[in-house]
Amino acid sequence: MMISDDKKKARRALVAAVIGNTLEWYDFAVYGFLATILANHFFPATDEVTSLLRTFAAFGVGFAARPIGGIIFGHLADRKGRKFTLVLTIQLMAAATLLIGILPTYSQIGLAAPIILVLARLLQGFSAGGEWGGGTAFIVEWAGKNKRGLTGSLQQISVAAGLLLGSGFAAILSTALDETSFVEWGWRIPFLLGAFIGVVGIYIRRNVDESPVFAQTTSAPSAVTQSDETILIPALRAFGFTIHWTVVYYIFLAYMPTFAIRHLNLERADALWSNAAGLLTLIILAPVTGYFSDKYGRKPFLIGSCLAVGVAVYPIFNYLLTSPTLLSLVCVQIFFGLLIALYSGPGPAAIAELFDTTKRATGMSVGYSLAVAMFGGFAPFIATWLIDITDSPLSPAFYVLSASFITALVIIRFPETAHRPLR
Repeated sequence: MMISDDKKKARRALVAAVIGNTLEWYDFAVYGFLATILANHFFPATDEVTSLLRTFAAFGVGFAARPIGGIIFGHLADRKGRKFTLVLTIQLMAAATLLIGILPTYSQIGLAAPIILVLARLLQGFSAGGEWGGGTAFIVEWAGKNKRGLTGSLQQISVAAGLLLGSGFAAILSTALDETSFVEWGWRIPFLLGAFIGVVGIYIRRNVDESPVFAQTTSAPSAVTQSDETILIPALRAFGFTIHWTVVYYIFLAYMPTFAIRHLNLERADALWSNAAGLLTLIILAPVTGYFSDKYGRKPFLIGSCLAVGVAVYPIFNYLLTSPTLLSLVCVQIFFGLLIALYSGPGPAAIAELFDTTKRATGMSVGYSLAVAMFGGFAPFIATWLIDITDSPLSPAFYVLSASFITALVIIRFPETAHRPLR
């Protein structure tokens, strides 16, 4: 059976977007999985908590740069095209990741080490801010009729795959190397590998076509498009929409290995393997929820995720602390992988459908990146700080609960867009 030329182009474009996005998020997220090691090398302090807080602050700085990247690259994506910006963002990410991999430590070059590390994280965040909006727009715009939920879920699959690749590779190294070797030099390998495979992503993205929706809009612009004033409301909705998404994601799929090491007294390798189980659950289930959101609408899945997380988060944290075993952690990671998949499947399509094509990348990037910067990127920092000031490992549960409640209120007032054509 012959495949049409249009289908071949669509398949090639989606593969390029997914592979490139996976590599981008591997590069960005591996820092979080190695936070306890980076703390000692770049932010030495008289006590462990201060050192870790400094490391997670640098982690959050990367997210602080994302709104700037989102504004600049989103504008470029809406003017020059999605492909142009996607090639540029992956180049920047590969360069920043290589810099971290070869950077001398504090004991070797002093204060310059943490300063350069923060600058590298800023560059990574700047790149990631542009990647999300342009990449999500590109993927959703290539989707077939009534398949935006399913196709859009590929964006979240690629993000989770990047996190899984980072978590899994760090776990493999932590298992294969003795503790001394891993702490002294083995931690550099994931960063160096990320820079190398980034070159592959650059090559793949150079050889795809622009999204047909964007190409049609630029060749025959619509008489009515969203103005800078009218884009404000959907951008605010995108901001509120993202709070639950990003907090749950980064607490349970980025910060949890650190929580498990420090408060459950589990080995680093066990914590990383458990995190990989949660990410794998998300990868498997996100396309399922995306598919069903094309049939039954986005809102039931989105609200269901918020409510389920809000009800379960405190009992789950309490369960982990009273039963601090590897099996308990794996079960929790899988459970929250499921709840995040309820949101992450329909999420990319739902947020893309709020905007006209001429403003889509900019609007999504700004709303999403601001929320991620404020609530997600600093989630590990906030969780560590809350535990320190309350002296209770249960305190991050209230942060997650608040985020889920706020987003549920936003989504209740959301329009249902699953069956509307892209504007």
